[in-house]
Amino acid sequence: MTTRRNLTFAELANSIGDGAFLVTSALYFARIVGLSATEIGVGLTLGWAVGAVAGVPLGHLADRRGPRGVAVTLAVATAAGVASFLLVRSFALFVLAACLYGTAQTGQSAARQALLAGLVAPAERTGVRAVLQATRNGGLAIGAALGGLALHLGTREAYLAVFAVDAVSFLAAALVLSRLPAVAPVVRTHGPRLAVLRDRPYAVVTLVNTVMLLYMPLLSLVVPLWIAQRTTAPTWLISALLVLNTVSVLLLQVRVARRVKGLADATRSVRLAGLIMLAACAVFALSGFGSWAWLFLLVAGGLQVAGEMLLSSGSWEIGFGLAPADKQGQYQGFFGIAPAVARMLGPAVLTTLVIGWGAIGWLIVGVIFVTAGAVMAPAVRWAERTRLLEGPQPQAVAHHENA
Repeated sequence: MTTRRNLTFAELANSIGDGAFLVTSALYFARIVGLSATEIGVGLTLGWAVGAVAGVPLGHLADRRGPRGVAVTLAVATAAGVASFLLVRSFALFVLAACLYGTAQTGQSAARQALLAGLVAPAERTGVRAVLQATRNGGLAIGAALGGLALHLGTREAYLAVFAVDAVSFLAAALVLSRLPAVAPVVRTHGPRLAVLRDRPYAVVTLVNTVMLLYMPLLSLVVPLWIAQRTTAPTWLISALLVLNTVSVLLLQVRVARRVKGLADATRSVRLAGLIMLAACAVFALSGFGSWAWLFLLVAGGLQVAGEMLLSSGSWEIGFGLAPADKQGQYQGFFGIAPAVARMLGPAVLTTLVIGWGAIGWLIVGVIFVTAGAVMAPAVRWAERTRLLEGPQPQAVAHHENA
């Protein structure tokens, strides 16, 4: 239990820092540093794009050198990336800092997933990942509250204090990760060095997951714009929907994940997620008509978070279950490209469809989700067949002193 507790503490520390950064970063760069909205958007996009590319080789490094040491190093590097933002005085320096931050964050995520895979039995990984996700939501809420205090004060010192807390949170995560049991590096025995780049079935599965993850900007960007521009609902519902989402994940994500015990369960979970997200989009569309908008929005928000939890549970099982045991790091790095791409493309795609096309746009988005959910099962079966043809994989060895 010590291992799981430390994984949870590390996730909590990380997410507090992330929550503070997400709430304050845009206004810090605009008001304190003096960057334009375009410069901020371009810089962060470049940073996450570089991070997405770096995820696979850094994950591979975790496989070959041991995921614990790499995860600790990259947590420290993330703290350095956060601290470097405090030195930014120009757009060029901002891009460099964003690339350091994005690379460290993405690589750290891949290394930590490889560490989890090495320390936790396959049948328990999705359940542990659900606990970490619930913990993350709680940490984001705490971090957001700290960030909100800085926004209220609005001073340079308040922003700097929040960024300092962010950096310290990643150092704390590094300290906790260093206390986990070591996972022995796996010596490459066959195949190309970055095998995941040649694994077409896994690439298709990752692409399908990327499409499903386009829901990510819904509550933070699309729904607020929809409420303000297309409904008669009060704007406080934006906050209510975020609270509903956070509390639901905190209370129910672990319970939902317990139902997923293998790839067959995982594909059914993703397919059901697509259907529920279609229903959510249809109800969101109805909120644009009449005086019952607030009720439609709350129902749609409940359906959306249900689909989100089903998708998360299924995709975690798929991402771990299809990755060879000796290449978890690089495969998790590749699978981690999905949320990065969804964050980059989602805002443009969803705002164009929903805000531009209205109710029809919502229905198109719902059809996209349900189609991707249905495609996941044949994509996973294809990947499973290739694994059978390749034969058994070598196993990583974990030292469970305190597991």
